[in-house]
Amino acid sequence: MSLPNVNPTTTSSWKKLSEHFEEIKNVHMKDLFAKDGNRANKFTIRWDDFYVDFSKNRITEETFKYLLELTDEVKLKDAIESQFSGEIINETEERAVLHTALRAPKTTVFKVEGVNVMPEIYEVKAKIEAFTNDVVNGHLKGYTGKTFTDVVNIGIGGSDLGPAMVVDSLQYYKNQLTTHFVSNVDGDHVNEVIKKLNPETTLFVIVSKTFTTQETLSNANTLKSWFLKFTSEDAIAKHFVAVSTNIKNVKAFGIDENNIFPMWDWVGGRFSLWSAVGLTISLAVGYINFDNLLKGAHKMDEHFKNEDFSTNIPVVLALISVWYNNFFKAESEAVIPYSQYLNQFATYLQQGIMESNGKSVDRNGNPIDYQTGTIIWGEPGTNSQHAFFQLIHQGTKLIPADFIGFKKSLHGNQDHQDKLISNFLAQTEALLNGKTKADVKAEGTSNTLLPFKIFEGNKPTNTLFINKLLPESLGKLIALYEHKIFVQGIIWNIFSYDQFGVELGKQLASKILQEINSSSDNEHDSSTHNLLNYYKENS
Repeated sequence: MSLPNVNPTTTSSWKKLSEHFEEIKNVHMKDLFAKDGNRANKFTIRWDDFYVDFSKNRITEETFKYLLELTDEVKLKDAIESQFSGEIINETEERAVLHTALRAPKTTVFKVEGVNVMPEIYEVKAKIEAFTNDVVNGHLKGYTGKTFTDVVNIGIGGSDLGPAMVVDSLQYYKNQLTTHFVSNVDGDHVNEVIKKLNPETTLFVIVSKTFTTQETLSNANTLKSWFLKFTSEDAIAKHFVAVSTNIKNVKAFGIDENNIFPMWDWVGGRFSLWSAVGLTISLAVGYINFDNLLKGAHKMDEHFKNEDFSTNIPVVLALISVWYNNFFKAESEAVIPYSQYLNQFATYLQQGIMESNGKSVDRNGNPIDYQTGTIIWGEPGTNSQHAFFQLIHQGTKLIPADFIGFKKSLHGNQDHQDKLISNFLAQTEALLNGKTKADVKAEGTSNTLLPFKIFEGNKPTNTLFINKLLPESLGKLIALYEHKIFVQGIIWNIFSYDQFGVELGKQLASKILQEINSSSDNEHDSSTHNLLNYYKENS
């Protein structure tokens, strides 16, 4: 069974949305609130410890009705069923998409090509738990008998961004181990990390499905060479572990086969933090917190799979995003978490969303004449208020934004928390209402300055208010955006789980590297040719 294959622009609901858009495109949200005193309640979803208010959007009940009709016409329900049942929905790579299986209870059945994968998943989870406990409790030691103090995660893309984001987000729960992340092939990156390490007490986690990724292997070999300045090859087995499918290459590197954690083809890199790719997360915050992260994600999976679409958080947020992207032609979305812990969250979402839905060919292989993937960016509030909020408030672009906040702080400083949340709430109100000419005049502003101090308002936001930043709530939040990606991909009739666009630059980089290391000269455009020669002459 393949995914439904429907061009959204040919549906009757899309036509209704197009006509409806022309009617309401200039409507101010202030007027919508004025006309309906119950608007906020109608457009709010309360679920578990999440409170999601999407009332500050340029939508009406009619808009929402047509968007929900669109989910029927693109057969979203069937698509969700296909994903959760292990169908080969990543058709271009002939793979199932089952990161949801990684966080499901042991008794669940997820089949890939007729075989239940849950026993294998739980075997790996048991291995992660045992290894984590041995390292954290000091049972596993380095080559001189000292306990580990530092963990270095070596990976790139999903093998770096997910673990790095989660470890940063769950810093409050971290144990005594200090974690470092090496991803960029820039030698300055790895050498800056090396300066902080003691070879006797450092554990290295190499994360590479194929164990051939240029950036990851370059960094791994540099760290290995540095490590071997202090000890012998035999010590590698005590200090290096790998998350990979290429057992031959891993063993050739010197890693003990018992210290290889497997990966699966049915888990895409950018959705892999729930697997053994999350080993560094488990080491950093302890296995119990890692497991709670997974349990939270599973709760969101169940919500997404079973909840009516009208109160289904990932579906609703995806529909709103489609509304702005395809009708208002808003090309970007900001993600603003009001928590410094989530300072890498938008960066993480950039890969998940833009690598997944940055496609210009539909599931029939035909060019698309409508917008697909959105540009994602953002930084934590309140810092971002003093940076790019000027553009959102008074710029010429329409930039929908997700505001993510937590009712309770982790360290319990209520004064700081009150100030943080007052900004969190004030910004969405300011973006909604703006400031009229009359408001500015009432402040005694001169006529000369008047136009510069007017805020149009009518800037759309979603507010995701969560009780507290727990490992479980973070798991729900990440899974929410994963499912949002899926829904958008189904609506846009694209394959969200391949990433062929990443490959071309890699291929050309290999050719150019050969030229740098030899006297060979391939054909290039004149700009690349000149730049390459400039580098060779001056390096």
